[in-house]
Amino acid sequence: MQVIQETRKIIDDQRKEAILSIVSDKYSRQILYSTIDRPKSAVEISSENKIPISTVYRRIQTLHDNKLVGVTGSISAEGKKSFLYKSKVKSITSSCNGNDIEIQVVPNIVGI
Repeated sequence: MQVIQETRKIIDDQRKEAILSIVSDKYSRQILYSTIDRPKSAVEISSENKIPISTVYRRIQTLHDNKLVGVTGSISAEGKKSFLYKSKVKSITSSCNGNDIEIQVVPNIVGI
């Protein structure tokens, strides 16, 4: 059975630059890959990928700001925050044609 994946072409130059910067960072790539199949907490991401927790939080903020990671969470009656993070992308591809850089994103359909 053949599965057709929907791809989205990124047109905005600022968005292209942001995505290229993100995928060039090994920690951001690890976070995206780690959270494709199921949402995870920052602590889980940190321990599974051996990334310092402060780095995880900084990268998640950047990924969230660029709409590449979704966030769900709650605050308990005691005030304890519990957030889970899940990749909104399955894959990102880029190609260069002269001065033009083309970026395509395959969304992660199983979102939060």
